[in-house]
Amino acid sequence: MRAGFALLPGDGIGPEVVAEAERVLLRVAAVFGHDFTFSSHPVGGVAIDTEGSPLPEATLDACRKADAVLLGAVGGPKWDDPAAPVRPEAGLLGLRKNLGLFANLRPISTWPALRDASPLRPEIVSDVDILFVRELTGGIYFGPSGREGTRAWSVMEYSVPEIERIVRVAADAARARRGKVTSVDKANVLEVSRLWRETAARIMGTEYPDLDFEVQLVDAMAMHIIKRPRDFDVVVTGNLFGDILTDEASMLPGSMGMLPSASLGTGGPGLYEPVHGSAPDITGRGIANPMGAILCAAMALRHSLQLVDEAAAVERAVAAVLDAGVRTADLGGDATTDAVGGAVAAAVPDGG
Repeated sequence: MRAGFALLPGDGIGPEVVAEAERVLLRVAAVFGHDFTFSSHPVGGVAIDTEGSPLPEATLDACRKADAVLLGAVGGPKWDDPAAPVRPEAGLLGLRKNLGLFANLRPISTWPALRDASPLRPEIVSDVDILFVRELTGGIYFGPSGREGTRAWSVMEYSVPEIERIVRVAADAARARRGKVTSVDKANVLEVSRLWRETAARIMGTEYPDLDFEVQLVDAMAMHIIKRPRDFDVVVTGNLFGDILTDEASMLPGSMGMLPSASLGTGGPGLYEPVHGSAPDITGRGIANPMGAILCAAMALRHSLQLVDEAAAVERAVAAVLDAGVRTADLGGDATTDAVGGAVAAAVPDGG
């Protein structure tokens, strides 16, 4: 297969971890006989500095032409002025909007080798495998907002079609997994959540009667994730709730550095980014965990290129490297970013 990847290294540790994802993809191409090409483009704070925009038109055009987009991280203290006319995060939001990416997939899986790395007891986190499906283009982040004197407001809005399409993404994923969907809302307080619950129940009842379906209030769900995470399969929720719950759940595997995510639409390239931020405190030190970015590469292989065997080979390689004890500092090890990336790349043939 011939496929093109647009690389958006971004800010902070972004360039360091994206380089390792590219390295692993090059190994996959060599092992499985594919022709992958890569082009790098600025986004976020570095793009503000060099181009005057967090999402230059040339970057957006390259992403539209790519088969998949890998992003590192955006933001950092240099661009944190709340009064700034434009911020790095606007580049990420612009990518989601312009590429029509409405479904954010965040798998939360615990690795046997890392059971002791989690702040929770091993018997709680063992065998956790949750897929969060977060609606990405609606809700309070995109509703009307403003400030007037001593008042400020941000409005949470959702329409029936927006809810229907994200619930279908979750349900289709559950059919390929363990057959359970949990919808999270705040229907006891918010009118928009009542619409969410009604719509989700209708779609699940009429189109997916074969699946196990339940609803949870977001505050209860925050507790359940910590107390009984193994009970959940696919969790679907809105933009704000999904943002918070997935950050909470990121502690189950022991480090946010292990977590990938995919942002998908109905057509065009998917956007793949590790859940972690730009980590300015460790930028340039060579100790950033590249596993999240490498697992993003696996998600790109699976979801954008439909190369399921290749994706599984990368995931097996990650597991093998963890089993061998090659870990960065966030996981209690002393391996460098380069050493971890090299070890995973070398392990790919074993999975192929």
